[in-house]
Amino acid sequence: MSFGAILLLGVGVSADAFAVGVCKGLSLKKFSTKFALIIALFFGGFQAIMTFLGWALASQFSHILESIDHWVAFILLAILGGKMLYESFQTEENCGCQKHDVKIDLREMLMLSIATSIDALAVGISLAFAGIAIFIPTITIGITTFLFSFLAVIIGFKFGSIFQKYAEMAGGIILILIGVKILLDHTVFIA
Repeated sequence: MSFGAILLLGVGVSADAFAVGVCKGLSLKKFSTKFALIIALFFGGFQAIMTFLGWALASQFSHILESIDHWVAFILLAILGGKMLYESFQTEENCGCQKHDVKIDLREMLMLSIATSIDALAVGISLAFAGIAIFIPTITIGITTFLFSFLAVIIGFKFGSIFQKYAEMAGGIILILIGVKILLDHTVFIA
């Protein structure tokens, strides 16, 4: 898998974290760089950890499913991408955030980080089934999500929730396209 494809994968996986980051920024009365960094560290860290965990778990079983591993990767990415596209049309323009002073609720951040990184777990599984080494994708996904989450808090604070819907749409499309690429790379359609 090329670095460009890995980077696109990172962008696609970070879309949920971006959407939540926009909402977090939208809820601020006053911008705080420390707040944005903490949000970015939670989301980027969890995305990287979950990607690696998915890969590690699936690597134990990938030899069993070797003949259909590309189909498993495609199906997982297509389902994730389709879910993100569906959700992008379901979300309302207003994410329901109330304006408040800068405050980090660790329990809430933990839950949000896990919720937004479930797709990274599935991506890790897909990477294992596709036989892709995990170090570069894990680091790339973590850094990409960190940067997107940090920017999302800024964008949410300055511009509101208009980008939330489009981030989820773009992420869904990217995941589906990467799934198609993995499938085509491992089938007879592309020699």
